[in-house]
Amino acid sequence: MFLVAGLGNPGEEYALTPHNLGFLTIDRLAERHGIRVNRRDSRALAGVGEIDGHPVMLAQPQTFMNLSGTSVAPLMEKHSVEPDRLVVVYDELDLPWTALRIKPKGSAAGHKGMQSVIGSLHTSDLVRVRLGIHPGHPIRDGAEFVLAPFKRSQMKELEELVDYGADAVRSIIAEGVAKAMTKFNRRAPGLNTEDE
Repeated sequence: MFLVAGLGNPGEEYALTPHNLGFLTIDRLAERHGIRVNRRDSRALAGVGEIDGHPVMLAQPQTFMNLSGTSVAPLMEKHSVEPDRLVVVYDELDLPWTALRIKPKGSAAGHKGMQSVIGSLHTSDLVRVRLGIHPGHPIRDGAEFVLAPFKRSQMKELEELVDYGADAVRSIIAEGVAKAMTKFNRRAPGLNTEDE
């Protein structure tokens, strides 16, 4: 079984903030594939179903972002999910708004939610789907920025990014990481250089 863990923060006040892109992507996958993500399991909301014929569990850790690993690790242990069957979806301040980057392994690059997952699982060989949120101008306070609600003017692009993120996850499950990276890793509009 694949486990797709979307990182975010529980609670209405965080629902439409950059830090909840992981949750939003799980919601979109659930909606598309008829999976109900409403069962409490290992400090997460979870639901089981299929994506392109593969058994999948979708999960939204309810531990708050910085403790995500304390939910993801027990979920994996309980359901015998190997690290190579885990896909973690989250927001990435190092990537420009609407960019998407699939990575098969690597450091957390300062993302506290991913740091928690890597620390809890004792491996950084984890597939992640990073959704870019950097606005393209200097940010005074990163923590404040990721928890501020999206502007109304961003909603169309937000919908497209969440759709694209859900497509990328489906591709990883159906076609494998290498093929998904070729298809989905993209730069944000107007950028000429590859950003890591």
